[in-house]
Amino acid sequence: MRCPHCNADNPPDSTSCVWCGRTLSPPSFEGTVTLLFTDIEGWTQIAERLGDQSAHRILQDHDRILRERVARHGGQAVKHMGDSLMAAFPSTTKALHCAIDMQKAFVDYNRQHPELSIKVRVGLNSGESIQQEGDYFGKAVSVAARITYKARGGQILVSEVVRQLAGSVPEVAFRDAGRRVLKGITGRQRLYEVMW
Repeated sequence: MRCPHCNADNPPDSTSCVWCGRTLSPPSFEGTVTLLFTDIEGWTQIAERLGDQSAHRILQDHDRILRERVARHGGQAVKHMGDSLMAAFPSTTKALHCAIDMQKAFVDYNRQHPELSIKVRVGLNSGESIQQEGDYFGKAVSVAARITYKARGGQILVSEVVRQLAGSVPEVAFRDAGRRVLKGITGRQRLYEVMW
């Protein structure tokens, strides 16, 4: 299967391009979706300190860990943007469990590779979005991305909408993280930290 984004050849059963990571077929999630973004805290400094070869190896491990978790929890990796990932889920609960699973996986990774330690921040938001050619667009997406950049490495922050949709999820606790200004978004948004 040829990727419409980078023109790379992929195995016939691929859902994501092995080269660029973009979705090969449109996501099947309609209506309200939960969007999850990740970002490696301080990636530019880490890459400069370690050099291209080690940095590339970390990104490969990072991408593998994220994609495995997204697939395990029923989500779809929408796209990779350098050291970041955007994923979509048909269920808020699945997205929350995925975020926690991701953070636990990076704790394990950092224990095994202390010289290559990375901290990933995660942000989630839910809402209606525009779906086109395997990607999502709209305010819900922008809010999720902006929430990610308010998190610290190792932290999961979610919108008030995610907190409300989640209700009482077993093994997931929330702590009010206050009202925050998100770049380009009108008004202050109430955020919650997922205590994992």
